[in-house]
Amino acid sequence: MSGDTVSVIRPRTYEEAAVAVRACGARGAVARGGPGPARGDAARNAGGTVLDMTGLDRVHVVDADEGVVLCAAGVTLRRLTELVLPLGWLVPAGPAARHTTVGGAIAAGLHVSGSFTRHVQALELLTADGEVRAVRPDTELFEATAGGLGLTGVILTATIRLLPVETAYLTVGTERAADLDEVLARLTGTGRDRRYAAARIDLTARGAATGRAVLTRADHTPLSALRTGPRGWRRPFALRSPGLPPVATLVPAGIRYRTAPRARTGELRHLSAFFHPLETVALESRLHGRFGRVRYRFAVGAGEEEMLHRIVRRVASRRCPTAHAVLQRLGEAGPGWLCGAVPGWTLALDLPAGLPGLPAFLDALDEEVAAAGGRVGLAEDARLRPDLLTAMYPRAADFRALRARLDPRAVFASDLARRLAL
Repeated sequence: MSGDTVSVIRPRTYEEAAVAVRACGARGAVARGGPGPARGDAARNAGGTVLDMTGLDRVHVVDADEGVVLCAAGVTLRRLTELVLPLGWLVPAGPAARHTTVGGAIAAGLHVSGSFTRHVQALELLTADGEVRAVRPDTELFEATAGGLGLTGVILTATIRLLPVETAYLTVGTERAADLDEVLARLTGTGRDRRYAAARIDLTARGAATGRAVLTRADHTPLSALRTGPRGWRRPFALRSPGLPPVATLVPAGIRYRTAPRARTGELRHLSAFFHPLETVALESRLHGRFGRVRYRFAVGAGEEEMLHRIVRRVASRRCPTAHAVLQRLGEAGPGWLCGAVPGWTLALDLPAGLPGLPAFLDALDEEVAAAGGRVGLAEDARLRPDLLTAMYPRAADFRALRARLDPRAVFASDLARRLAL
């Protein structure tokens, strides 16, 4: 087997997954879920084995009274949402990552308006010794596995607590903020009545307008607020395709800002239309050119707003043609030792992979993030230097120690694990 060859195995049973793990070679194995190429190298394993977990996609139990579901790790959040939404429940943190699997969401420490892993009540984990362990929150193994990028074992099943909703709609408010200070102030002032809040920053703006953005804030629409006229609203839990993306998502950020309403409230949107404006991979790839994109996501604590200003100014000064620059306020982070979220702020950028000097530029941003006590998200990373890991993740040493005890032969491995010596 050459160093670049990957053996992809798609187990259909838990027993087949265990056999694949026992049979993997010296380069080890890592599990992954979801279609398409991996954004980072956490789910890549050059010269080794990759377990495609999408074949393990059974939903075992749905408790519609208590809002709890037990399912296999290969179930996608999209499928789970389609199953539980008509029953009045929603997958936590799931709408914005519909093709992610349950196991992938746990392993990546998914955080969208809250930590997905804080809704996990239990999971079953296939470890390197071939045993299947029942793992519960508030244990070391759970905290290493939540956000652990598949390096503690293969997640087989998860028991998840769902969110109650009355409809499949969101009540949305949209407004413009003139600069980054105004963006930060408005996001800070967003109360508990708005579950989802984000600012799409216009990185073409400089000078006094640096960091200007279109803010979108939304919460789940109660049944009482739905109008009775349109036929679709007579079915409050109707499942819909997102259809064609809104024109605003396809235009440059500067035009998007100028054409956004100064302030609009009370707009009703279906969950699909709100969370998935760019549904197709083909369409998304056209927006980023033939060289593709690099996703750069970091989180920094509250009180580090000046550092956010510096990074936004630096990116804007590069005149980077990015269609995606989203700032969000983070609350309580997940329990994982390698969780990329911290209470404070997160900024996600999609930068053209062919941008001249991009590696050195991102290295400099890494150093600034680390100096501020922030973290670069590992689930989408393919380039962080190993010397910065401990500065960003204080529990990295604990993670390595647990791995050494649990998996001394490094049965579970990935390109990311080798690069960062995890």
